[in-house]
Amino acid sequence: MKAEDVTVIDLVGKTSLADAMIIASGRVNRHVASIADSLVEALKASGLPTPKVEGMPACDWVLIDTGDIIVHVFRPEVRQFYNLEKMWGADRPNERLVS
Repeated sequence: MKAEDVTVIDLVGKTSLADAMIIASGRVNRHVASIADSLVEALKASGLPTPKVEGMPACDWVLIDTGDIIVHVFRPEVRQFYNLEKMWGADRPNERLVS
């Protein structure tokens, strides 16, 4: 669906939430919704369990949680405001994982 400015952040050793985070932008709300819908349908078609999806009514920021990978699809100004790349980037200290 031609998501823009796609970034992949490796979360291994940083948190127990997921192994990776993918952040992408859509130009407007409708584009964000199309990207999210296409991704959810592709995941279902591949035989994976249906992911948890949040944010579809407004489509400013849609979160798709597949378990091992978390996908965020933003409108550009919302992405800039939350700046997840900085929050979860390489300079983030490792979280203590409970064994």
